[in-house]
Amino acid sequence: MVRSKSSRVLRSVVAWGTVLLFAFPLYYWLTVAFKDGKEIFNYPPQVWSFSPTVRNFEEIFGISLGFGFGEQREVLPGGGNWRMAPRLWDSIVIAVLSTGIAVSIATLASYALSRMEFAGRHHFVSWVLSTRMMPPVAVAIPVFFIYKELSLLDTYTGVILIHALMNLPLAVLLMKSFFDDIPHEIDESGMIDGASRFLIFRRIILPMVKGGAAATAVLCFIFSWTEFLFVLTLTQTGLKTVPVVSSTFVTSTGTAWGNMAALGAAAMLPAFLFILLVQKHLVRGLTLGSVKQ
Repeated sequence: MVRSKSSRVLRSVVAWGTVLLFAFPLYYWLTVAFKDGKEIFNYPPQVWSFSPTVRNFEEIFGISLGFGFGEQREVLPGGGNWRMAPRLWDSIVIAVLSTGIAVSIATLASYALSRMEFAGRHHFVSWVLSTRMMPPVAVAIPVFFIYKELSLLDTYTGVILIHALMNLPLAVLLMKSFFDDIPHEIDESGMIDGASRFLIFRRIILPMVKGGAAATAVLCFIFSWTEFLFVLTLTQTGLKTVPVVSSTFVTSTGTAWGNMAALGAAAMLPAFLFILLVQKHLVRGLTLGSVKQ
């Protein structure tokens, strides 16, 4: 009994130690967001005791928070003039809409691949998987010229479409695995009772894979939220997302680490809120199919 208790304590200590090890860089990044420029470069680093300031947030969003921590700088590091609220909104719109398009198309396609027999079905699944293996840099330049001819450069429509296409192979493969775990007898029972294929899909099968759809949506949202190359290539002025505009903090006179950290901290909130909205179904989706009958 004593040995069992000691082993549980040891496991808890190791688990908490691992959590703290991975959480510390995140904590340090957040502290940098609330530090003045001089405090960021103090040696040894001030990890626990420092004078908090919201100056970095005020500068990137162009607002006065009025908490009284520190003073507003007249000139930003490197002479920059960053206003990141529109860029954060661009990221939210692109990530949400591209995720919705990718998951919607993937749900219909994966149901057909899982339930319907047609020639070349297995080869089609392999082809979908192969498109995910292609590095984005291999298609960035051709896509740029296609978008130029279609006048889709620097538009919401263009970026949303490319992000949806980028996430579509992964979404199809994930959703197909979730549909495969639902017994085919359910469909057959519904058709015997006179229900159409679409009615069975909408009223019976779709509610059973809500967890899988939530897990797929989270992954698509994160991939879109952090995508850099396509946005950099397909946008020129105005429309930019958080990963791309973060590079503007590197100036000729140095890197504005405080402003960069503040933008990173602000960019965590939309992703965190999105995961909170779907957390009810997320655990079910992550474990769906883990146990075979």
